[in-house]
Amino acid sequence: MQLGGYGSIPRVKKLGDEPTKRVDRYTLSIIFDVRILVSNDDGFQAPGLAALVGAISDLADVTVVAPSRDRSATSNSITVSRPLSIERAENGFYSVDGKPADCVHIAVTGFLGFKPDLVLSGINNGSNLGDDTIYSGTVAAAMEGFLLGIPAIAFSMTHKPAAHFETGAAVVRALVQRVLASPPREAWLLNVNIPDVPRDMLRGEKVVRLGKRHQAEPVSRVYAANGVEQWKIGGVGPAADAGPDTDFGAIAENYVSISPLTVDLTAHQSLAAVAEWCGRASNARPA
Repeated sequence: MQLGGYGSIPRVKKLGDEPTKRVDRYTLSIIFDVRILVSNDDGFQAPGLAALVGAISDLADVTVVAPSRDRSATSNSITVSRPLSIERAENGFYSVDGKPADCVHIAVTGFLGFKPDLVLSGINNGSNLGDDTIYSGTVAAAMEGFLLGIPAIAFSMTHKPAAHFETGAAVVRALVQRVLASPPREAWLLNVNIPDVPRDMLRGEKVVRLGKRHQAEPVSRVYAANGVEQWKIGGVGPAADAGPDTDFGAIAENYVSISPLTVDLTAHQSLAAVAEWCGRASNARPA
């Protein structure tokens, strides 16, 4: 399939620009029929977040609720040990002193006062391929929306630092336009990875399964300035399962990878085998 309908991307508003005049939400609800919640894990000042918002701000009523700082690799964890604070930044985004899942949960279950039609997360500075999705705060923000019954999409660039957020913005816009033109019949969760290349180098898109990485690099021993021994988590492992039907394979050929995700962790293929094992183990138990 080929990506199309990119058109022109509105100028991305950068932090430090003069704040634009904000339109009240009642007026926005008349102008737009669709309300989109946007979050990320790189923080409310991240360039990928600005690129995403700039790409869709003329398509829907967009509200940004994002972490106050970089909260990468926080997965689906939420903060239950303390209350969370929310501040309005100069760029109009809401900043939360919590994690990506916190941001979406708070927004949807009370802060916004309405249920969004779509949740978007990203654009992440770096890929979320294969096993990365387990740890990713970007995917977690989208997943929280999905768990709350809302269609959700996580977007990531494949390089860190990313050099072509304009390409990511074009992909975001094209996919959101599709959602507006043909809304999903039920909530789904999509993980989208975008090759970090100029837009004209994209070959299209592929709907693929997640691949798998080799085991992560080992931890390394480091020392703090005061000489205290510390341990640093190693980098992710290289791709292991990276065939053409995987997200790794698609990205390697400059295709945008689109992977539908689910949160059912049940190993359905193992149910019968485990039930049989439990029966044998029970019979073998000493009297």
